[in-house]
Order: sequence, then C-alpha cells, then structure tokens
Amino acid sequence: MAAASNTPTGSRVWLITGASSGIGHATTQEVLAVGERVAATTRRASSLSSLTEAYDASSLLVIEYNPGDPTQPADDLITHVASYFGRLDVVVNNAGYGLNSVVEGTSDADARALFEVNFWGAVRISRAAVKYFREHNPPEQGGRILNISSVGGFISNPTLAFYSASKFALEGFSEGLNKELNPDWNIKIIVIQPGGVRTLWASGNMAVNPLPPAYDGPDSVVSRFRAIVRGTTPIGDPSKGTSAANPPQRLPLGPDARFVIQSKINEIQRELDDWQELELSTAADDADTSFLSKLSGTVVKD
Repeated sequence: MAAASNTPTGSRVWLITGASSGIGHATTQEVLAVGERVAATTRRASSLSSLTEAYDASSLLVIEYNPGDPTQPADDLITHVASYFGRLDVVVNNAGYGLNSVVEGTSDADARALFEVNFWGAVRISRAAVKYFREHNPPEQGGRILNISSVGGFISNPTLAFYSASKFALEGFSEGLNKELNPDWNIKIIVIQPGGVRTLWASGNMAVNPLPPAYDGPDSVVSRFRAIVRGTTPIGDPSKGTSAANPPQRLPLGPDARFVIQSKINEIQRELDDWQELELSTAADDADTSFLSKLSGTVVKD
C-alpha cells in the first residue's frame, strides 16, 4: 500500500532514466524524500516495486522505457511526463551500461548497441527536453538536463575504449548543446562525471567479452587492468552526488574522479608546454590570428 502523498502539486518534476539501480535509483530516492515528484524509467516496472509501495501515483510515475530503442520516441516520453504531472523541470539521463572488451574483441554490433543506449538515448531525450523547456517553461523556471557521464568520459583505459568513446561523445554533445542555448531561456546542460560508485554497474550493468588469445595472459596490461578493477572496492556513494543545488557544467563526483581528471589535465598541460614551439610554428606565414581575440576555449566573446 502506497503512503498517502504530501507532495505539493506545484513541486518540481524530475524525469530520471535508468532508475532501477545505482545513481538513477539513489537520485530517485533523494528527490522523492525532499517532496519533489519523479517520472522514473526502467525496462521492468517491477524493479521499482519498493518505491511504488512507498509513494503514491501523485509523487511517482514509473514508465517502462528503453532509451536505446529508437522506435520509442523521446518526444512522446517528454509529453507523457509533462501531461501527467502538469510540468517538467529536470531531466537526468542516467540509463547506460559498461562494455569491458578490447577493441579487437568487440564487434560492430556490440559497439553500436552500446552507443544507442549511452549516447543516442541521451541525445534523443535531451533534444526533446530542450524543446519542451524552451516552448513551455517561463525563464524563471527554465530547465536542467543532467547527463550522467563518467570519469571514463575524460580518460580511457584498457578494455574500455568503446565505453569511453560513448561517454566522450556524450560530453562533447552536452558541451556543444549548452553553448547553443540562449542564456535568457535558463536551460542548462550539466555533465556528471562519477568515479567508481557502489552500484551494479561493474557487475549486472557491465558486459564483459572474452579476451582474444593475444591479450589473454597474466602479464598483459589488459589482464592486469582487469585484475585491478576486480580487486578494487568502489569508493563512491551514489546517494551523496545528488544534492548539489547549482552544479557547474562539469561535476566530477568522488576523490578518484577528481584525482584522475586532474592527473590528465596536468599531463595535457605538460605536453602543451613541451611541444609549444612546434605547435605554434605550423601557422601559415601569412596567417591572420586576430580572430582568436574573439574566442575563448568555451564561448564566442561579444
């Protein structure tokens, strides 16, 4: 029996994909606990039975939806949620899975299936959400889209080339989309970069392909990396990453995520410094670089 709802009908509405476990489930719980409303997607509604027993239909809407299936229109999903609750404020694109496989051992079909969920699913929902926010929400309400990436969206490792590629793509898409939006609309795209979190991602949500013989040996870098991953307890708690009121465009979660990202930034800076002379010397002799004063790394200046 669901508890009677004390949720205000004017409270914010969140759409959270992949809500049955991990960050998606933790976020759903946190949002409901503070009295806001959630449309939670999952492939099997029964996986959220504990929440449907605790919250009534005025607070929680469970939708069976597969973001990786392009025949399930994202526009219809957004319209359904907004019509059901009367508004939509925040979208969390969390649905995704890992693929642990060397490049030689990964088929095109496996890689494309990964991208359909991790990248294209989030793209379709983000595009539909931006249109809804822009056309229906006043500027003071605006809208927020949180795209759940990974530290693997900033740096890749053995057996994670395709997983990281899907997250690199998601981060590039999110950054470009964010820069397209008129600031007056108050619509923001935020990339969340978790490190290792204590979820089912590394077990139930991780597809693992066997290693080809050339990579399968106790001393190979691939085998050693897999052993490190298997022997490490993730240090992140997903329930602690949902409380930031106004996060930046990119938000690493966990000390491991911050350490890895900072290490790569330092490495990139060293390479830029070491190769600066050659890099700058490649400009054409008659090149006019004055246009650079109108640009920064993130935006076109006035």
